[in-house]
Amino acid sequence: MNTKDQIKKLGIAGSLVIFVGAGILMHLQTKFVIPWLSRITGMENIFFWFVIGGLGIFLPLILLGIFLLKKEEVWGEPGLWRERLRFRKMGQNEWVWIVVGMVAVSLLSGLVLKGMVLLVGQFDHSPPFMAFEPLEKGRYWLLLVWLPYWILNIFGEEFLWRGVMLPRQEAALGKYAWLFHGFGWGLFHIAFGWQLLVTLLPLIFIQSFVVQKTRNSWTGVVMHAAINGPSFIAISFGLL
Repeated sequence: MNTKDQIKKLGIAGSLVIFVGAGILMHLQTKFVIPWLSRITGMENIFFWFVIGGLGIFLPLILLGIFLLKKEEVWGEPGLWRERLRFRKMGQNEWVWIVVGMVAVSLLSGLVLKGMVLLVGQFDHSPPFMAFEPLEKGRYWLLLVWLPYWILNIFGEEFLWRGVMLPRQEAALGKYAWLFHGFGWGLFHIAFGWQLLVTLLPLIFIQSFVVQKTRNSWTGVVMHAAINGPSFIAISFGLL
């Protein structure tokens, strides 16, 4: 599959429709659906975040990505994953960029957190639908609910944002596509609240840059999964 000259451009307006639409979906699910389900069942918000987040937010992102690829008339074509979506074999260059990117994210996120504490004092940056107490006996089963959610979270976002959309944004916006891509990805997370969103900014922009620089969507998968997964496990067992 030769997509270099035939890939359809995705400019600012089209990108905003997708990012903002997905952000509205996230807002409605987290603002209304999850609290309502928690209230009528008496179960923790975090349980319904895993269920609704996975099936009601990230699965639709996958389905939207498939729809867009079908509109491009490339769905099912040979080489789709390697050439169009850029899920290519990882080499030394990609791993170097991942390490550099993750170190940069860690350092800058730490500085952002310290800066926010100096400006606004101590704060809880977890939104209500994601807040939970460390796991203890009788609640470890939540890890079994979290695992499929985590897979849908990482794959859903990386498939649509980095695999489907970023190459089309590059075709429209050139070498600075990662900047607008990061801005749009931030809009998607607006339901998380400004505190968590600000702390996510280093990851949002650095990961977007690394994926565009390497032209390999696996770099986004690795960075996203490596930060998202271990951090949840650490919080679950009271290590953070």
